[in-house]
Amino acid sequence: MKTQKSTFGVIFYLRKYKAVKSGRVPIYARITVNGRRTDLSVKRSVEPANWNEHKGMAKGSREEISKLNKYLEEYRAGIVDAYQELQLKKKLITAELVKDKFSGEDQSEFTLCKLMDYHNIEEVEVLEQGTIKNYFTTQKYVKEFLWQHYKTSDKYLSELTYKFITEFEVFLRKRKPEKGQRPLANNGIMKHLERFCKMINLAVRLEWIERNPFHAYRLKFEKVERRFLTKLELQRIEDKQFDIFRLQLVKDLFIFSCYTGLAYRDVFNLLPENLVEWSADNFWLISSRQKTSVAIKVPLLPKALAIIGKYNEHPQTVNSGKLLPPISNQKLNSYLKEIADLCSITKPLTFHIARHTFATTIALTNKVPIETVSKLLSHTKISTTQIYAKVVETKLREDMDELRQKLMAG
Repeated sequence: MKTQKSTFGVIFYLRKYKAVKSGRVPIYARITVNGRRTDLSVKRSVEPANWNEHKGMAKGSREEISKLNKYLEEYRAGIVDAYQELQLKKKLITAELVKDKFSGEDQSEFTLCKLMDYHNIEEVEVLEQGTIKNYFTTQKYVKEFLWQHYKTSDKYLSELTYKFITEFEVFLRKRKPEKGQRPLANNGIMKHLERFCKMINLAVRLEWIERNPFHAYRLKFEKVERRFLTKLELQRIEDKQFDIFRLQLVKDLFIFSCYTGLAYRDVFNLLPENLVEWSADNFWLISSRQKTSVAIKVPLLPKALAIIGKYNEHPQTVNSGKLLPPISNQKLNSYLKEIADLCSITKPLTFHIARHTFATTIALTNKVPIETVSKLLSHTKISTTQIYAKVVETKLREDMDELRQKLMAG
């Protein structure tokens, strides 16, 4: 069966009934595809006496006429390019579709801001609350950049280029922090660009854009040493008793994480049924990581089990239906700063340091095999766990250097 070849044409004509007082008449382009047509203004006008209706172009040799005809030829070439691009995409072509492609109307829904809104709405049920909050911050910075750098509130996705990305990076590096905020460090900037890239990748998958302008861009993260508490620092916190309940609770929750290696979200997702008695007086936590959905299987050390027992019948635990009393990550980290001051800990104490402390001070320093530590931390790759091993090696070297100096001094 033969496929009928489509017909396509572009002509220019005058809309004489729209003549203005000066006697000039606006020029329109007529696009015809398979006998159906649509018109659009070329934003130019001419006196009827200077128009060749048969050829669809201005007549004469004056410079003004030559410039007009050159403009019309370029205009025609743009419409032809739009038609050919649609042909390559094997789309069902209409005159309206060619017009929209040429004028950019076909991309009216495919803008950067609409993509960011779509991503953050669609992913709100998938990503952790803290992660989606970070995406909204990235969105805020992109909007600031659009306005400050381009004096616009949005851009078509097709306008995004490698240059756009590098200029956004420079904007983030120079951005003045708001009151109470610290300037963005390199890795913070890279995280914003990483999230931005993920959103653009979504646009590629949705076929809103043909290619990701990030393809030639390389994220440049700086290696950061993972902070953890030494045995003495951990002991100072363990030994400290607080009369204020909120500080005592946060201290206990922090110690619980130090002896289980669980991240904030995984601690506060624990339910009573996640506590399993494997054998007599041998309790395990059986769950899954919210971040990766990888199984959590952690045999409980005595100090962690004692904390569960301490809060087992506490009203906050009972009312929440959780294994431990819930508290927001923001409040938790705020109270940990107070605890650090009261325990003479100079390191910036956050709840995630407890997970690092478990990996280093509790496990690897006590010669637990790295493969076991990797399983306990629910890492999907052992290379992630090896970062902690390098930290321990560094600490061992520092300790040995200190010992060497003491022996030489003696």
